[in-house]
Parts: sequence; C-alpha cells; structure tokens
Amino acid sequence: MSGFETVREALQALRANKLRSALTLLGIVIGVFAVIAAVTAVDVIDLYFKSSIQGLGASTLSIERYDYAGGDGPERYHPPITHDQVLRLKERVGSDLSVSVSERFGSRGKAQSDRHETNPNVSLYGTDEAFLGTFGYEMQAGRPFVTQDVQNARPVALLGSEVAEVLFPTTSPVGKEVQVGRVRLEVVGVLAEKAGLFRSPNTRVYAPITHLFGAYGSGGRSMNDTRVRAATAGQLAAAEDEVRSHLRVVRGVAPGVPSTFNIESSDFLRSTFDQFTSTLTMGGALVGLISLLAAGVGIMNIMLVSVTERTKEIGIRKAVGAKWRNILGQFLLEAIILCQIGGLIGIVFGGLGGNVAALYWDISPSFPWMWAGIAVGGVTLLAVIFGGYPAYKAARLDPIDSLRYE
Repeated sequence: MSGFETVREALQALRANKLRSALTLLGIVIGVFAVIAAVTAVDVIDLYFKSSIQGLGASTLSIERYDYAGGDGPERYHPPITHDQVLRLKERVGSDLSVSVSERFGSRGKAQSDRHETNPNVSLYGTDEAFLGTFGYEMQAGRPFVTQDVQNARPVALLGSEVAEVLFPTTSPVGKEVQVGRVRLEVVGVLAEKAGLFRSPNTRVYAPITHLFGAYGSGGRSMNDTRVRAATAGQLAAAEDEVRSHLRVVRGVAPGVPSTFNIESSDFLRSTFDQFTSTLTMGGALVGLISLLAAGVGIMNIMLVSVTERTKEIGIRKAVGAKWRNILGQFLLEAIILCQIGGLIGIVFGGLGGNVAALYWDISPSFPWMWAGIAVGGVTLLAVIFGGYPAYKAARLDPIDSLRYE
C-alpha cells in the first residue's frame, strides 16, 4: 500500500467515528492550547516590560530608601531621602553623572483647560531640569525644563501626550494654561508618548518640584523616585560606587555601618523579570504537559477500541497479502494524524489567545515559533508513544482468528 493510500485509509477511519475522534482531538487541542497560550502571553508581557524600561536605558541607577528582604522578612525602610540630600548629591558628583527626581504630589485627579477637562486619572509630579534624559522621555512639542525654571520655582508644566490630546484636541498646548490639583501652570512643552509597565506615564503632568513645594509643602517628603544616569553603560559600575560613596557622606552613614539606602540598576530589574517570566513559562508548559498526558491516554483508548472494532478488517487485509508493518503503519499514522490536527488547532488558538494581552496594551503581537515547533514534535511523540501499543497489537493479530471475529 502506498503512502498516499495509507493516509487516505487513516482519514477515512477517523471520519467513520466523528464524535469519538472529535472528543480525543479536543483533549489534544486543550493541551497544546494551554502551552502555546501561556508561553505567548508571557512573551507578550516580557516584550511589554522590556519596552517599558527601555527608556531607563542601560546606564541608569535608581536610589531607594528601602532594602528588599529577598523573602526572608519584610522590607526595611530607612529615613527619607530628602530633596536637600539629592541636591547635595548632585553637587558632589558634578557633571559626570545626571541626577534627577520625580515626586508625586497629591492624588490622581482631573486636569482642566479653559474648555476641556480630563478623566480623574491625571497625576501631578515634581521634577527638575535633568528629568528628560534621566527618566527616558522625549519632547513632542515645546521645550523641556531649564535650570531657571527650577531655581525660580516657575509655574510651568510639561504635559503627558494623553493629557495634551484631551485638553487641547485642535490647538497647540504650548503657551496655554492648565489647572492641576492646587496649581495653575503654563504649558511649555508636551512629552512624547511612552510605554508604561503598570500605569500609563502619558497621563502625567510635570512641574518644577520647587514650585510644587510652595503649593504642597516639602515637610520632610522622601524622594521616592531618584535616578542617576551615567554617560555610558560601561561606566555604570563605577557610577554606582561613586553614588554610594557620596550618598553615604550626605546621609551621615558612619564607616562600617550598612548604607541607609538601596541602589538598583535597570539590568537588575531586567534579570529579575526574566526569572519571573521563565517561571511562568515553565508553569504554563507543565500545565499543558499534564493535559497532553491525559489526551495521550484518550488516544490509546480510542485506538484500542478501533483495533477491536476493525479486527475482521485486519484479518481480511492480512489474508490478501498485507504485511504486519502495513497494519502497524496505518494505525500509527491514524494516531499521528489525529495528534497533528489537534496540535495545529491548539497552536492557532493558543497564539490568538495569548495575544489578547498584546491587544490590551496595544503593542506588537508575538508568536513563540520555537514552542510551536516543540508542540508539533511533542504531539508526534505523543502519538508514537500512546498509539504505538494499539498499532502493535493490531499488527500482531492472527489473520485466522481475525476472520472468525464477530
């Protein structure tokens, strides 16, 4: 029997028992879907995270007032990192490093222009002249903050792209005034759209932190988002040592005493998230593997039933000259075709399901080609393992006994 005829016979046998084949197929589809959907979703989340922190650059450090306990206990909070300490740090590092802060004032609320207002999802942040490059923003229109804006506590603002679009849909915001929280500010620039990890950074309004201190007060406020940018990624390690040394002096930490602050790089965030996504990927793959094992048992069951039902057919084929390897090949091929159809359907629906996250965050879709190849190979191996015994049993049936079977 030729290969084409073997495939045709296998497809006819599957069509002859549509419901049973469909139920077995469903188990394979669910298993492959679980693997591909989980891996695709994790891949999309990973791409979104990397695009979100890309603006930080590979040469950025973050200064925080707490230490991570690494699962051994609660986070340890240290005294606030005040704005005065940040200014003293900036003076000590000189022009070699760029130091900036981004501090939130008040709760989220509405931003208003003369004619329009936003939803109550706008946040007001105070910052300085080094903000643009240090926090990875670019200008869409207007100008960034300059030293005089901060020194003179000018009531000026940079609008996030979404805020600018809502408040000034048909005109340029530059030169117009907006009301945000307690302050009324003149717009000097609009920030380009930027990806964000948890909340959109495009619904923010930035003002000189010195002006917001006048409206909201400083009161020992901690600068919870303080960042330092080195000129290149190669200088990051030296920059971290320099910042740690200067900040220990600024904060009055005695020699030999642990630092009362924590310094992290964007590379640390990437490596931490990579470990997290790897765990999610393996978890999704494990769930899919369990589903596939259950589907494999179903395949063995349906093939054993098929062998029993077609015992007389097997006897007739052997009587007219079919060899045991022909019978083995046909039943094994039936199992492989069933698994491949289910695998392909699972891959398609898994890819679509996993990319729901891409639609939600409005980013480019992703597809795990490597895992799709693994899935194809996996279901083929599944067919050989679980379909092998029924196929072998069929191939070894005695033709005389088979012809007598009722």
